[in-house]
This record gives sequence, C-alpha cells and structure tokens, in this order.
Amino acid sequence: MNYNEDQYLNLAGIQHFSFCPRQWALIHVEQLWEDNSLTILGQIVHEKAHDETQLEKRGKVIITRNLPVYSKILGINGYCDVVEFHQDEDGVPLIHFDGKYKPIPVEDKKGHSKTIDADRLQHCAQAMCLEEMLVCEVNIGYLYYDETRRREEVSLSQELRDQVKTDYNMMHQYLSKGLTPKVRKSKKCQSCSLKEICLPGLTVESAKAYITRKLHEEEV
Repeated sequence: MNYNEDQYLNLAGIQHFSFCPRQWALIHVEQLWEDNSLTILGQIVHEKAHDETQLEKRGKVIITRNLPVYSKILGINGYCDVVEFHQDEDGVPLIHFDGKYKPIPVEDKKGHSKTIDADRLQHCAQAMCLEEMLVCEVNIGYLYYDETRRREEVSLSQELRDQVKTDYNMMHQYLSKGLTPKVRKSKKCQSCSLKEICLPGLTVESAKAYITRKLHEEEV
C-alpha cells in the first residue's frame, strides 16, 4: 500500500511514539504541545545543524543539510539533519557530480546515547526514506550527541526496520480514527513536556475535550 501526501505522518513523530504513544497522540492527533527545558535544548541543537550551508564537498564526500525526505510506503515525510554522500562505485549517481555515492544519514541529538530505541527508530526511518527515494541500500547511519560530542554508529538492522513499519502502521490507525491511547504511568512521565496536560487520571474523554469543557465551565 502506498499513502497519498495528505496522509503523510511527521517522520520525527516515531520518536515521540516510541517514548510514549499517548504523548505522540496528544501532539499529532490532538495538536497539543508544551515546551520544557529538554525540548527547547533539542530545538537549539537542530537549529545549529540547519543553520549551515545547504551543500558542501569535502574531498570525496558531499554533505547536505536539512534534506527533505519522504516515503510513500511508510506514509511519512520530514527532514534529515545531515546526509553524507561518500564516493563509492557501488553507490548511486548524483546530479551535477561525477561518479557514484553512498548516502549515510547523520542525526544531531541533544544529551547522550540512550538505552531506548526512540532515536535509532527515527534514524532508521530516515534511512528507509533515502532508500526508497534513491533506490539504494543504506546499511549504517550515525547519531551525533551534543553532550558527548561523539558519533554513535547505528546498524540499520531488519529488527529496527520491522519496528519502524509496525510503529508507523499503528500511528496511521490512531490518526485515522482520531484515537488517543490511555495513560500508562511510568518514570518517563516526569521528563515529559506534556505532563501538565496529559491528565494521568483521564480515561473517558480526550485531553483536548477535557480542557475545552473546563474552560466552558469557568465561563459559566
């Protein structure tokens, strides 16, 4: 199945979904959002990555920044912070450049490497978009964390790819039905920017409906 453009999900949403499906739905289904220190720091890290020149060449490596990508199969679109095209005979041709090149995505992240796969799933989704768009294989990528200032190599395994497909399929279902998953309390709730509007005790109505009702009650 191929999705139409008006059905595309935000590629980066898989990071929210992996962290907490309810958080993702509050942001992408109910259109609710609040910043905290962690989200603001993340924005600063990405702004630094996107402020650079769009395209540059260093020897046998072509570097692009803020590259738009999409996948009709997954039904997503978004951006890659950085994609390095390394000259390689087994790569793909690029317009305006001689030879062939293999794409390697590089994603800028705040903090340090994490045990959960949220960052790696988002990165794998970017790679899958590149594969579909360029008709090639992307086997590895890198996550660059601003705290450690080091690259973490990401092996884009079949397990990661399968999880990406499963997650986006569930996200499409939630969005098409307008559903928000129920609360599942955990330690992660303390660092969530939406903890003040998530309403952990909520079970029947959506957070958006709850807020609207409360505002109406105050007016009355």
